Amino acid sequence: MGLNSAQIVILCTIWLVYGLVHSITASLTLKRWVARRWPACMPLYRLAFNLLALVALIPPLLLIYRWQGDWLWRWTGAGWYVANGLALAAIGGFAWSLRYYDGAEFVGLRQWRERETQVEDQERFYISPLHRFVRHPWYFLGLVILWTRDMDKVFLVSSLMITGYFIIGSRLEERKLLIYHGEPYRRYRERVAALFPLPGRYLTKEQAKALTGDLTD
Repeated sequence: MGLNSAQIVILCTIWLVYGLVHSITASLTLKRWVARRWPACMPLYRLAFNLLALVALIPPLLLIYRWQGDWLWRWTGAGWYVANGLALAAIGGFAWSLRYYDGAEFVGLRQWRERETQVEDQERFYISPLHRFVRHPWYFLGLVILWTRDMDKVFLVSSLMITGYFIIGSRLEERKLLIYHGEPYRRYRERVAALFPLPGRYLTKEQAKALTGDLTD
């Protein structure tokens, strides 16, 4: 089945709405407004944010499944091994990187347990091994998985929309990180690539320690 113009518009609109809702609910502006109006709700904010992000993914994922059509390309032969090898490596990278994140903070359980009402995230500035080579390693790994899949029209449109959101979303996220961490993060941003590792744009272990040390000296 081919993807017609109306379906493309619907799919793009749903992804656009998802991106807008996700960005607005992640913004400091909305968090501060909620903190002023309903401070008692702040301990649940991060949990609610993550739940909303998951639930809002259901409509576009259903459309990808229901509107699946003829393949634009499929990996075969040596390409199949390369594509799926890269995807498996990316999944392994995700799993390995979890050890460097505060899972309770990320999900929102710590905020709930401690009845945290502050708007700003409380995680300290820390440069994990993957962050030494790319500022947004999860976005990078997600893009690797995304673009190593077999591709039909509906998945291509979705992949382009998701890629665009990763680019825009990473910039919005960095505005907050600059507010949280100031000069150390600005210098980190100048020296490390954003979404894709680049030659010469990385930090050694010693350089990463020096940058994070600036925050606590």
